[in-house]
Amino acid sequence: MNEALATSWEKHLKNKDFKLKLLIGLSLLILLIPALPVFFDYIEQRKGVVLNDLLLNLLPAWNVSIPTFIIIWILVVFTLYRCVQNPAIFLLLLWSYLFLTMGRIVSLLLVPLDPPQQIIELKDPLSNLFYGSKFITKDLFFSGHTATLFTMYLCLQKKADRLFLLVGSIVIALLVLIQHVHYTMDVIAAFIFSYIFFKLGKRITELRFS
Repeated sequence: MNEALATSWEKHLKNKDFKLKLLIGLSLLILLIPALPVFFDYIEQRKGVVLNDLLLNLLPAWNVSIPTFIIIWILVVFTLYRCVQNPAIFLLLLWSYLFLTMGRIVSLLLVPLDPPQQIIELKDPLSNLFYGSKFITKDLFFSGHTATLFTMYLCLQKKADRLFLLVGSIVIALLVLIQHVHYTMDVIAAFIFSYIFFKLGKRITELRFS
């Protein structure tokens, strides 16, 4: 960690408001992550509805797990690098992601769906750590991969960074449709809900806690 970076974090951590929001956000994330495999196992056991998706009916089902995995994790590592450089981005992404994750839990509970008929297993060993040992097929409404990347795009500041993440989130949205792991409405809703949860995250980071 170079001197300028250390100074930036030191300055932010001396701010009681920033420190409190950071501690609360990290604590909530630590509590939330272990519960996710249990939740996804529950929704996997539940009976849902199969949708007649006109776009998926036109798209042949292809296994694009490898490019999907590569693109996602290049974008994630890049965004985390920017978060390390800028504590304000880290805090904004932390709270936006918390709202996003909790929002997805609610939406998955309210919209029980069975997967598209031509679904192909998406093999992503890193993402699957959040799901448990098996491939989850009913994690559908709304697309977590798409929403997470679009949230990262919203949180970044530099124009080139934002363009990089925007293009990446659109590409991933297309790839999960090609692999038939989501319905079209899952992907469209991901962009809408991630914007809403980003605004909530931004609101929290702008409020004074102390």
